Amino acid sequence: MDSSETQSPTVTQREQWMVESQVFQMYELLSSVPRNAQSVLLELQRDKHIEFLTNGLRQLGPSFCVLDANRPWLCYWILHSIALLGDSVDDELENNTIDFLSRCQDPNGGYGGGPGQMPHLATTYAAINALITLGGHRSLSSINRGKVYTFLRRMKDPSGAFRMHDAGEMDVRACYTAISVASVLTILDDELVKGVGNFILSCQTYEGGISGEPGSEAHGGYTFCGLATMVLIGEVNRLDLTSLIDWVVFRQGVEGGFQGRTNKLVDGCYSFWQGGVFALIQKLHSIIEEQLRLLDAGGSAIDSPQLASISCHSGKRGLHDTSGSAKFSNIGFNFLKEPAEMEPLFHSIALQQYIILCSQLQEGGFRDKPGKHRDYYHTCYCLSGLSVAQYSYSKDADSPPLPRAVFGPYSNLLEPIHPLYNVILDLYHEAHEFFSTS
Repeated sequence: MDSSETQSPTVTQREQWMVESQVFQMYELLSSVPRNAQSVLLELQRDKHIEFLTNGLRQLGPSFCVLDANRPWLCYWILHSIALLGDSVDDELENNTIDFLSRCQDPNGGYGGGPGQMPHLATTYAAINALITLGGHRSLSSINRGKVYTFLRRMKDPSGAFRMHDAGEMDVRACYTAISVASVLTILDDELVKGVGNFILSCQTYEGGISGEPGSEAHGGYTFCGLATMVLIGEVNRLDLTSLIDWVVFRQGVEGGFQGRTNKLVDGCYSFWQGGVFALIQKLHSIIEEQLRLLDAGGSAIDSPQLASISCHSGKRGLHDTSGSAKFSNIGFNFLKEPAEMEPLFHSIALQQYIILCSQLQEGGFRDKPGKHRDYYHTCYCLSGLSVAQYSYSKDADSPPLPRAVFGPYSNLLEPIHPLYNVILDLYHEAHEFFSTS
């Protein structure tokens, strides 16, 4: 092609420019408003969000029939969002939700997308997280842990991975939902863990991120799922964390939010899927430092006898000295106690700015990006990402996450979450105590 000819922009370039234009107009609007009048634009519309969410839990319109197989997800997205905002539902809604999710629980274990539907790992994860979010004895005791374990074993493939449902697909999402459920219910054991790490490793791509299945493209959601799974099974040292970091740090765009894949548009939901990765990386400094040392010495980042003995949250606490579920039951709990020797490797204020100014709707709810409609999925993960951006873990072991710089008024501060499970931290502790002693 003659160098004097002008090459036409691609569809991807045009879409990117359009999104940047919409986002920067919002940022310019903020800068043009007098500082004493900016509070309305910078404020988290807490009451409007709670109204939007509560109305959705009470009744949904006929257009939601396409989500009939995702009803436990709707419960989780809505309940978790309300809890992040520091609120809870009334007794009637709580009891109705517990009763509904109990009817989604299959007699042979696991939860389906609705009463009478086949059990599915994704909706099992959503239902259990929703019940943990409700909290209390009635909610937590409604989960039949023995039957859930039977279901998880049935979904376990001989290859080591998990299937989403009977004869269903195997991917990293299935591995995460299965391992997360087993971990939070304290039923994770050697049989469920066997081979999972090998499957996750086969999905780490040349870019450094993790794909849904071997040979696919690195993706934000799968990267979070893969990394969290490897932490929960005590094998995170096997991942090439240095290349994973290289990939994820470049997913934050000029808009301030995250994209899910290379050369894709910003999307509010990746505020958590990518932002949550950084919350996990914060506590993996010892492994990362050793991998960097090996690279500097001209070796491989992951092939090292020293790395085999480093397992943040497990090796130095002796969790692998026991058998069965005992050695895995406290990994998620002890992960919180790990000191964070590094600051988060993303621009937290820029992310908060994108969420508040570009994803938030003044009438309540959050969206993917300007020009899109609000929905419960994006509301949940925008708020989850906002919480991740607002908190930072301390260098002191056993210290809870502390608020760091908050964009807008301090009243925008949300509740902290457990970054491995994406449930409110206090509610996780309640569930952990309940399941560890029952």
